[in-house]
Amino acid sequence: MTTPQHQHSPTLLKPNKPVGIVGYGAYVPRYRLPAKEVARVWTGKTSGMPIKEKAVPGLDEDVITMSIEAARNAMLRAQIDPTELRAVWVGSESHPYAVKPTSTLVAEAIGAVPNTQGADFEFACKAGTEAMVAAMGIVGSGMGHYAMAIGMDTAQGKPGDALEYTAGAGGGAYVLGPAEEALAIINASFSYVTDTPDFWRREYQKYPEHGMRFTGEPAYFKHVSEAATHLMEASGTTAKDYKWAVFHQPNTKFPQRVAGQLGFSMEQIEPGLLVPVIGNTYAGAAMIGLTATLDIAQPGDRILVVSFGSGAGSDAFDITVTDKAPSRQGLAMKTREYIARRSEIDYATYVRYRGKLAMK
Repeated sequence: MTTPQHQHSPTLLKPNKPVGIVGYGAYVPRYRLPAKEVARVWTGKTSGMPIKEKAVPGLDEDVITMSIEAARNAMLRAQIDPTELRAVWVGSESHPYAVKPTSTLVAEAIGAVPNTQGADFEFACKAGTEAMVAAMGIVGSGMGHYAMAIGMDTAQGKPGDALEYTAGAGGGAYVLGPAEEALAIINASFSYVTDTPDFWRREYQKYPEHGMRFTGEPAYFKHVSEAATHLMEASGTTAKDYKWAVFHQPNTKFPQRVAGQLGFSMEQIEPGLLVPVIGNTYAGAAMIGLTATLDIAQPGDRILVVSFGSGAGSDAFDITVTDKAPSRQGLAMKTREYIARRSEIDYATYVRYRGKLAMK
């Protein structure tokens, strides 16, 4: 006897208690590798690059150290005691340890231990927003007053592969708490996932593999557009109701194209479109794009955020900025300030910093 399939319309993910962003922070490494430098080594061409340059971690930087920096910035804006955090969650594709959590080190560094919940999240490039949805749940259910969600990654990509031009480093951290304390209220979220193997990396495999054009359709565009469309339909909104929009940015063309498909203008996505100057920060892409947008947002501004993670899925968020935002924006270093702080390196230095040269 077969069990009948229950047909139902998609519903929004809305917590029982209104939840918002109490604090946020970004981090971008100082070092920059120009795309033309990658092309010089592998193709001999120096024009027509997909991005201008990408951020590269230094020898003493990894997902843990970068997450700590972003978390500290988020706490500066949140203005709360770190012991009040009931969860510290880090989403990444490049956790430094296979067996040892990133989250406990971050929680220890910011003073949130020991009475907190720690976990590492993985879902390719949407690992950070996955942690945000979970943080909404813990705050919205009343299990905890505050929770932190981080999306952070280091530069990945096989030498000479197309990913090497665009795979950058950086990300963002968010403290979620009660809406009445928030600088931006999360009105609702919506998640859309399927088994679409567009990008993967097996255990012990050093570099990820990708399905080339398959990563666009049916992966990126299908999931981003479906998540955004379902969220807006259920919320009764259109692109015109939003001041800003942030889409996952594996390159420059994808977010521009999906924005146009959904009715958004290039002006709406411009503040959060950072991939041309720091590269695709994987789990940190949508997270850091939102930080740059919150840096300039004004009370009443409505923001649509849609992440994408290969494998595949998207998380969409409908966010409204409150009158508390202007007083919090200047309490920590802004995202564009991190981007402006740069030191250019050549390909050989990049190879050394990223450990791409096998010595034995």
